[in-house]
Amino acid sequence: MPFTLRQLRTFVATAEAGSVSHAAQALSISQSAVSEAVRDLEADLGVRLFDRHARGLSVTQRGHQFLRHAREILAQVQASRRVIAGEEREALTGTLQLGVTSLMAGYVMSDLLARFRRANPEVAVSAIEDSGDYLEHLLIGGELDAAVMVTGTLKNRAALMVEIIEVSPFRLWLPSGHRLAGQDAIALGDLASEPLIMLMVDEMEEETGNLLSALSPRPRVAFRTRSVEAVRSLVATGAGVALLPDLIYRPWSLEGDRIESRDVSGALPVVQVGIVWRRGAPLSAAAREFIALSQAQRGR
Repeated sequence: MPFTLRQLRTFVATAEAGSVSHAAQALSISQSAVSEAVRDLEADLGVRLFDRHARGLSVTQRGHQFLRHAREILAQVQASRRVIAGEEREALTGTLQLGVTSLMAGYVMSDLLARFRRANPEVAVSAIEDSGDYLEHLLIGGELDAAVMVTGTLKNRAALMVEIIEVSPFRLWLPSGHRLAGQDAIALGDLASEPLIMLMVDEMEEETGNLLSALSPRPRVAFRTRSVEAVRSLVATGAGVALLPDLIYRPWSLEGDRIESRDVSGALPVVQVGIVWRRGAPLSAAAREFIALSQAQRGR
């Protein structure tokens, strides 16, 4: 029996919520309905989409592959419904100049751009990846319409408007089988003896400093790198653990080794991602559409 749109919506909600109960709340349906939809979808596809454990669900490698397709299908259906309902408006044209910081380019901007281009094929989009400071300079100078970036490091807040589209907590990344993975609760003090792998990319440096300040006693930093994939490989092979924003978590390294993710109790900072544009500047129709789409995309 072919899968249904209801099953796709339920799968996406469950993947994002990480548990059947939270997905049921988000969809306003029963937990049994969520479980049944996911089970039927897995049976139809012939693959396991989730690993079940005491703390909830985690998406499998094949599940992550299907999640992207499911989101694309649902977005296309939504766009088609707007057209059929007579809600389509005259196609946007013109240009859209965007900026993005390096970490956000792969984990936030790629999906936003794909959705925007599908909905607005006549708009010529160009994007530049650079440091947050330089993107602020371009925004204030009127050379960019908007930028996608971590907002905690903004230097010129009085000159900029910010719309938060994602708030991502720090979580602990562990190799499969790690002693802490089996604990019901992980406290900051549990990390004191663990070697730490640190991600040192430009937009995360301030957040990394805030994170280290929150850890007492401070753990030993075993490795510093600017590569997210290097962090994954190092964690997966047991070189250390990592504390990173949940938005960049993936359960597999490039070598196919499993990476676990766990909550840590304590006052850890969060990373806020936002759309940023110049305060007082008139927004083009394309820029307004991009901002609106970003709100819808990340606030599902």
